[in-house]
Amino acid sequence: MKKLPFLMQLLLIVTVAGMLSSCANTKRLRYFQDLSESATASDLAIAKYNEPYIQPDDILSININTIDPEATASINNRNGGYSNVAGAQPGSVASTSGYLVDKDGFADIPVLGKIKLAGLTTLQARDAVRAKALASFKNPVVDVRFSNFKITVIGEVNRPASYIIPNEQVTLLDAIGYAGDLTVYGKRENVLLIRKDANGKNFSVKMDMTKKSTLNSPYFYLRQNDVIYVEPNKTKVLNSDNNLIKYITVAATVFTAFVLGIRYL
Repeated sequence: MKKLPFLMQLLLIVTVAGMLSSCANTKRLRYFQDLSESATASDLAIAKYNEPYIQPDDILSININTIDPEATASINNRNGGYSNVAGAQPGSVASTSGYLVDKDGFADIPVLGKIKLAGLTTLQARDAVRAKALASFKNPVVDVRFSNFKITVIGEVNRPASYIIPNEQVTLLDAIGYAGDLTVYGKRENVLLIRKDANGKNFSVKMDMTKKSTLNSPYFYLRQNDVIYVEPNKTKVLNSDNNLIKYITVAATVFTAFVLGIRYL
């Protein structure tokens, strides 16, 4: 058998290199790459959940249930339903209704009057509202939740949008799931979390989704108004070049097969 010409050898090398490169890129898409395949749930260190505190400008859903529903109708009618995150349209934020916490930290509730809720968790706020409601209602059952627990996910995700979350116990993984996962161009080792501190100033934290230590980060659980930004990787920046390589690889494969077919017929 005759030796293949140098050009054909080069084309074969390019073809194989392109295939191997594709396999290598697939491995980079994995989350928690340092987690062994034999790991179990007990092997994972998950961050401790700390309840968020109510802040001025938060909107709260406050429900008071009694034996006589009409007695508390004026209070409960101010509350709207929660948005369905899974079915939300990308790029939209569901409208919210409820009780606004003013700049001094008070919520003005019909019948009950103004109650200081800023600085409390929702469980503490429930107790505060119930204590006030006992003066007007018999055996009231109180529920307090955030109506505007909003997170925003932008960058290299499939559904960038702002989402109203009905459950305040939301994680970074939940946010990524709501946004339809990272695209293949998302830089998994550099996911940026932007948050306001107690003084209202923004700060940012980089989260590495390829490391299992992220699960134990104090920022693993999100807070209202957090912003998640997923940076594009180099593949995105060089996408046009990568497409060119793919075309060359395909062309090289076809050309090689064609030449070999003619030469050895």
